[in-house]
Amino acid sequence: MKHRGRHRRRRRGQALRAVLAGAALALTATATLISASQATVADDPGALKRPASADDTAKLRLREDPVPRRALDRLASAMGRPVGVDAVLRSADRTLRTAAECPAGDRDALPVAPAPRRAYCWDAADTAVPHWRTASVTTSADADDDGLWGRHRVLLAGATHSTTDGPAAERGLARVAFVDADDPARPAYRWVLLVVPTADGRDYRGLSSPVSGMVWYQDKLLVTTDDDSTEALYVYDLNRIQRTSVDGRAIGRVPGGWSAGGHRFVMPAVAAYRYPAGRCTATGSPCPGTISLDRGTAPDSLVVGEETATGSDRRARLWRYSFSSDPARSGLLATDAAGHADAVEAYTTRAAGIRGVLSHRPPGAARTAWYLTHPPGDLDGHGSLWRQDTEGARAARCGSDAAHHCWAEHAGSLSYAQPTGEVWSVTDRMLFAVPLTSIDRSLG
Repeated sequence: MKHRGRHRRRRRGQALRAVLAGAALALTATATLISASQATVADDPGALKRPASADDTAKLRLREDPVPRRALDRLASAMGRPVGVDAVLRSADRTLRTAAECPAGDRDALPVAPAPRRAYCWDAADTAVPHWRTASVTTSADADDDGLWGRHRVLLAGATHSTTDGPAAERGLARVAFVDADDPARPAYRWVLLVVPTADGRDYRGLSSPVSGMVWYQDKLLVTTDDDSTEALYVYDLNRIQRTSVDGRAIGRVPGGWSAGGHRFVMPAVAAYRYPAGRCTATGSPCPGTISLDRGTAPDSLVVGEETATGSDRRARLWRYSFSSDPARSGLLATDAAGHADAVEAYTTRAAGIRGVLSHRPPGAARTAWYLTHPPGDLDGHGSLWRQDTEGARAARCGSDAAHHCWAEHAGSLSYAQPTGEVWSVTDRMLFAVPLTSIDRSLG
């Protein structure tokens, strides 16, 4: 599919822009919501703070390293003509189950307050062998501001295989579910394996990394990488998805064709963003733990939350990069002549173990609000969602003990779908959406 850049979008009728229908989920827990100002000082992450010096912001600089075009073209020539999102959706082989069809234990992990508008669990074929963990989500509302990709409303969810359990060849691999969400009652999906081409384009390896954050912007998919390398983000092109030809355990070129651990499609990386100073550290370049898109800035921006240990007393960093407005660089970050992307805004927060981040500034608002989710200190039970700005922080509280652990259990990243007003997120086994207005009401 030819990408429709922001300046070339074709407007569609009201019918194609309609919000996905869905009734509100009935949750058995009752919630009493009060302001986070009543929480203890230890619970409250307080106001966002700006970095102490320009040197702190300089540590956020990235360098863009594209995969050579000749390598990508050589791989495509060997594997066959690349396909796009439509081809993956047409081949969907599994179906999401609505919340009513999901096991009670899976539903128990959903947010208590505010309640999701809709939620899904994965096909039984995926949950039967629980070695894959979903931790990130993005949608076609990130890709294009009308909420559609071509004619379709699409959800993407990123999952990583256990590094200790399951088949050895699959350990640590990363993949993305392409979900056709046109019919909210029966969303169908297909998994695509993320891979990295060799320098000469003659082969590829599986991306071995926890995909804790993911943003689909224009025709590119940006994903976070682990903290054992200099890469902060990998970039994938939605128009360069390749079909495999051999159904086997191996990853890459094999006798008779191309294999991807049983996956029908692979998506080769087209670029990476790296820290020039080397791999991330607590005092140097930060490890990106989660990312999201903010369409409220000019230009649109990539929002990043630092990966820190749950319960850590170190302030975590939050920052953003601008996306390029050059049509020839669709979906890539704005860079200088040397290929460097610099943060255009940065803060620190006392929130630790951040799993999801959003920034949003409604029209007429005095300040941008940052929404952060993180698990409880012992990693067991429901997490919290805080709305922070430079003035303070607020969170919902729920249950008979009025605790603020009201968000999902083992929750992943956040993605705001502006056309529908919904915030999407994931648990280990569920995919769900909550209206942003409901979140704001719960926070007071």
